[in-house]
Amino acid sequence: MDATRVTVWNEFVHEQESDVVAEVYPDGIHATIADALAERGFETQTATLQEPEHGLTEEVLAETDVLTWWGHAAHDEVDDEIVDRVKEHVLDGMGLLVLHSAHFSKIFRSLMGTTCGLKWREAAERERLWVIEPSHPIADGIDDCIELEEAEMYGERFDVPQPETLVFNSWFEGGEVFRSGCTYRRGAGKIFYFRPGHETYPIYHDEDIQQVLANGVEWAAPSDDPATSSGGNSDPRERIDTSDERTVH
Repeated sequence: MDATRVTVWNEFVHEQESDVVAEVYPDGIHATIADALAERGFETQTATLQEPEHGLTEEVLAETDVLTWWGHAAHDEVDDEIVDRVKEHVLDGMGLLVLHSAHFSKIFRSLMGTTCGLKWREAAERERLWVIEPSHPIADGIDDCIELEEAEMYGERFDVPQPETLVFNSWFEGGEVFRSGCTYRRGAGKIFYFRPGHETYPIYHDEDIQQVLANGVEWAAPSDDPATSSGGNSDPRERIDTSDERTVH
């Protein structure tokens, strides 16, 4: 069986502008994620905002089973034509992992149809990601919770549609809670929003976080799941007269 093909997209702005971020992710957040997924058997490549067509050409997307998306400082710089292109591929069956501050990306807001707004605070506070659905494939191999010593707080209300499955729910040291692991289906594509991943904290180096990303990719990859099957002309289940030629198709 061929390996799942993953394109790891990152705007790659903070790492080039901040020494603090570059120290945590010297080769970029995308490189850290891509390396972690490659170590787990996935075929990975990276793409960034600065590349022609943001690295997301029609050819790249056609060869992508799952796209991961990290953005923060430059959401508005993503070309609308590329957003529309990515959206069509998701609707056609490409998986999408939306990470941390990409909740505000054009692609996620377009797919959700809401503002995707939330409360936030940067105070390097402790976070516990509680597993709400331990039987879900995305939670495979994860204990009752993942504890992160330093994280950026995201708090409710998170303005997104009701998730198909809430896999993780976060508690923060300051008292807030947040729906941190949400799954959705749009067209034939599966979407996983995963909250952890602020650029100044080494969260994507955490093995449990890497395991969740790998599980998310595996879950979001295209499949023959009838829940994501596309429509089209359909043969009748019962015998009927199909001789009527009044069609404009």
